[in-house]
Amino acid sequence: MTTWQLQDAKNRFSAVVDAALTGEPQEVTRRGKPVVVVVAFEEYQRLCQTEKAAAPNFIEHLLAIPKGGPDDLFERIPLKPRDLEL
Repeated sequence: MTTWQLQDAKNRFSAVVDAALTGEPQEVTRRGKPVVVVVAFEEYQRLCQTEKAAAPNFIEHLLAIPKGGPDDLFERIPLKPRDLEL
């Protein structure tokens, strides 16, 4: 992966894009720290699809909630209905 300082990347943006289009991600740094990576759009879409496929759907998320068994890390507080006068 090629690393560019932000100012150089701005000055040579076409070169950064061309290199990314050839399949080589381009890292951009600001004050010596990596801040962004420029990748081809097709690679970005592939990464998004991979992330989406790995993420649980809403039902799987709900089913993963602790059920209150002996291995549950949370203490359950017993609730008692309050008296209601109508």
